[in-house]
Amino acid sequence: MQETEVSVRDIHISDGSEEEDSMHEQQNSNNEQMVEAFRNLLLLHGQLPAKHGDSNTLLRFLKMRDFDLGKAKDAFLSYMKWRVDSKVDLISKEFKYEEYGEVKKHYPHGFHKVDKSRRPIYIERLGMVDLNAFSKATTIERYVKYHIKEQEKTLSLRYPACSIASEKHVSSTTTILDVSGLGMSNFSKSARSLFMEIQKIDSNYYPETLHRLFVVNANSGFRMLWLALKTFLDARTLAKVQVLGPNYLGELLEAIDPSNLPTFLGGNCTCSDRGGCLFSDEGPWNDPNIKAKIQETFTMGDADSEEHTMDKVSENASTNQKEDSGKNMITLKKYASLRDAVKEAQKRIEMLEMSLHETKRAMNGLAEIIETIKPNQTETTNSQMQTGLDRKPIVRKMSGLS
Repeated sequence: MQETEVSVRDIHISDGSEEEDSMHEQQNSNNEQMVEAFRNLLLLHGQLPAKHGDSNTLLRFLKMRDFDLGKAKDAFLSYMKWRVDSKVDLISKEFKYEEYGEVKKHYPHGFHKVDKSRRPIYIERLGMVDLNAFSKATTIERYVKYHIKEQEKTLSLRYPACSIASEKHVSSTTTILDVSGLGMSNFSKSARSLFMEIQKIDSNYYPETLHRLFVVNANSGFRMLWLALKTFLDARTLAKVQVLGPNYLGELLEAIDPSNLPTFLGGNCTCSDRGGCLFSDEGPWNDPNIKAKIQETFTMGDADSEEHTMDKVSENASTNQKEDSGKNMITLKKYASLRDAVKEAQKRIEMLEMSLHETKRAMNGLAEIIETIKPNQTETTNSQMQTGLDRKPIVRKMSGLS
């Protein structure tokens, strides 16, 4: 029987990329229709703002409320009220966080480069937080303002820069929390207050900006703390969280190139010329050419944002009225149909991504098995050849006796 050598190259398993691309296209089409319906709904109620009513923002609030237009409208209007009450635009333009450097020493955190999908990476080393020193360096109120300013920078600069650099839309972040040494004893009253305030702001006013959250170096103490922390998180956020122990590197490297991962997380980067990775804020958002393109876009947008937005939406509404005076909006039945289609598309994409992840694991395992088998096959072949050679003299001797 002829033996056949098996190698990884001989095995082909479809990654489902064509089907996934098709699903993404269908989902994008459905999303665009839902955004247009949402925009028209706000317009007809006189609640479409001149600023912050862009498609990306509207889509985030639609996703936040599972494409329920009524609930999305309430959440969006709450967001707009919060912006006015908290003077977010003023914070974004004028707030100066003079204690920035000192705070980072006692609460190591920051943006650092991008993952394999070109999303910004945000890192916190929670196990190294010194709350006493942190409290002396700043106040919760000032830190919250700094956090809001950073969120605004991410929306207005980091995401657009990543989108330009990757030539595809980027609107979410990959986050890594290093919780080495963190446990229940670290969750003091002040820590709880800060966590809850930040969580409330991110969940209610910056929804759907988290792509994935890796919690690494989780020990038994943190896992007890996690049981308490997860009660403050909504189901959509929890689905994006992966809690890992000390053997986390393999999972991180599936999402992030080693060159973009700091050495303290097992990567190759030190940013030694910029004071360390968490001080560097390294990423495409620092590219002068990309920043110039973004600035040009915003300058043009500021000049006629209100007039352009209102004219465009009014024109769309007028066109709909001319086509059918009885249908100046998509019907509620159409809303429901689109919402269900978007949900179904999201579920199928998630299933495809999970299937692809499992396929990669299986292929890696198969490759290891094959590499283990190959030496054994060689040893068996050599053994068989040696046995044959040993038998030949015996056969000759027996032939001589006959």
